[in-house]
Amino acid sequence: MAFRSVLSVTGADHSDQDVRTAASLCAEVGAYLSVLVMSPPPLIMPSPLLGDGIPEWPGQRAQAIARLDKRFRQIERFSQDMARLEKTSREIQTLLRATWLCYDVDTDYCDEAIIGEVVRRRALCADLTIVGPSLLNDDRLGPFAINGSLFDTGKPVLFVPKGAEATLSPRRVLVGWDSRVEASRAVREALDLLCGAEDVRVTLVDPEATCNRNGADPGADIAAYLTRHGARVSVDRLPSAGKPAATVLAQHAIDMSADMIVMGAYGNRRLRERLFGGVTRWIVGKPPLPLFLAR
Repeated sequence: MAFRSVLSVTGADHSDQDVRTAASLCAEVGAYLSVLVMSPPPLIMPSPLLGDGIPEWPGQRAQAIARLDKRFRQIERFSQDMARLEKTSREIQTLLRATWLCYDVDTDYCDEAIIGEVVRRRALCADLTIVGPSLLNDDRLGPFAINGSLFDTGKPVLFVPKGAEATLSPRRVLVGWDSRVEASRAVREALDLLCGAEDVRVTLVDPEATCNRNGADPGADIAAYLTRHGARVSVDRLPSAGKPAATVLAQHAIDMSADMIVMGAYGNRRLRERLFGGVTRWIVGKPPLPLFLAR
């Protein structure tokens, strides 16, 4: 499908690189850009109040004063965070005004428990969410934002690691294929990208020719599907030689000079931290290539 509406999620303390990346990609395909700037509150657990609030002896009085001081710091931190959000929003709007893009910028200050829900609502009305290096390196905001945009919407996410040259018009694309629903959804969501590429490699690692999964000719079915849509496709079946499939795919992407990797996102939504860590490890330990995931 064509990408006409793109969501970029960033933190109040992030650099503007994620937004610049999203803006560049939107300009490339003429898409509308929505930027959501988020700032979760500090991790301070609330303290229980003393009965009627009146200390009965000096020890309780000291505790009450300490709690009041902690609450004051919370309120002060909230004010600082809101000021930072507003400042970041103004800077992003200034940046985007010079791009000739159609865009909107919104802010949200919310508890960690609802970050995923806030992002989900925005991602539902976007064709694609772009996750840049700043959000990828944010262990606090990143997992919840990715969970909300990827697992809870059925919409694709494009991960752009530091050093990657992102494009929505890739020339060479590696598709990690294993005949699962998630891989099929990723191919469907990336169809516009794949049909415009010069070389699409459907890649299977240790495929088994079985009637109930890969078929007698593994990869031939999805290659035929893509060919009917006008994509230029070939099928590569690779042995793992005892290596993880991700390692094999990454090396093959290097060998074919791929501009992007397209894969299905697997795992239970409750394991968002594991997925986030896995994606981060993939990006840090592998070549800096954009990773297109769909659930």
